[in-house]
Amino acid sequence: MTDIYSPMIRVLVVASLLLATATLMLVAVNTARAAGALAIGSCVAFGEAFDFGTLDEARQSALSKCQRDSCRVVTTAKRGCAAFAVDFTNPCGAHGWGKGPRLGRSQNDALQACYKDGGKSA
Repeated sequence: MTDIYSPMIRVLVVASLLLATATLMLVAVNTARAAGALAIGSCVAFGEAFDFGTLDEARQSALSKCQRDSCRVVTTAKRGCAAFAVDFTNPCGAHGWGKGPRLGRSQNDALQACYKDGGKSA
């Protein structure tokens, strides 16, 4: 009788382990610390924050890293990306920022905003 139930018991054990693993992964993904913020100020001053539990924590961290009185939080992201671009021929001049679900799109938006602000490509 043991030989008959042995394959079925194995299947049940494997199914239970898979279900437990999937549940743990789901809980881990849903509790990920994925809040971020970008603060910018004059003359290349910026602060970035990522991997925070809340957007408020990310905002505070970004502002504390930005080293000028003119700094302000320009964007926040929850499971997304932000980028900052500066025309380094005149660091106190043109700049731009972008936000999106992927880094590449955020970088492109930041560069386009910098060009619109008068930035030049090298």
